[in-house]
Amino acid sequence: MAQQQNPFLLAADNSPALLPLLRENPALASAQDEHGYSLVHAAASYNHLDLLRTLVREFHVDVNLKDEDNETSLFFVETLEAAKALVEELAADARHRSSEGLTAREKIEADGDFPAVAAYLATVVRNNSDESVESVAAATIPDVINPPPEGMKLTVGTMNEAEHVPSQADPEFRRRIEELARRDDFETPTGQADLRRLVEDAIMGQGLGDGRNVRPKRA
Repeated sequence: MAQQQNPFLLAADNSPALLPLLRENPALASAQDEHGYSLVHAAASYNHLDLLRTLVREFHVDVNLKDEDNETSLFFVETLEAAKALVEELAADARHRSSEGLTAREKIEADGDFPAVAAYLATVVRNNSDESVESVAAATIPDVINPPPEGMKLTVGTMNEAEHVPSQADPEFRRRIEELARRDDFETPTGQADLRRLVEDAIMGQGLGDGRNVRPKRA
């Protein structure tokens, strides 16, 4: 019996032998090597977009499959086309963070090799944040007077999107909520802590229109 070909090498080469092999043994489509590297990572890295689409759509491979560094295929893209295919067609998570705490955009930006990809991913994250700002800004002062119990995470969506902002809502509070929700670190513990402090300021009647800057200092 002939030895089975290495699917990772076939994916890197975009070999026509790969898909027949996967159709004979579909489990190989989601296989990962000893470092967690997968066929999805390879297809994204080598810009084999048709293969990438096939893996996700036909073989139902998780587009956010993670390697040993908790990095998805989005961390490996080198072209704008691959980044767009992952995000816009296959719903890859552009906000996912690696073991180092970096998003794909932050890692690519730090490496400095593919600035167009980093710029695109920055736009994606910003636009996603903007879509959620309305639900945060729509929260009324009464909605946040009773903060969640200690330890409960307060994020976009925990506030009632169906509520309307009353005419007496403080515009400065709304502005600061919007500003906070646009931050890249909004969903991190730091962002959540800043949100809680802003809500506490509102409850205590502080920081709303008094000119005080509540934006945290960056390290």
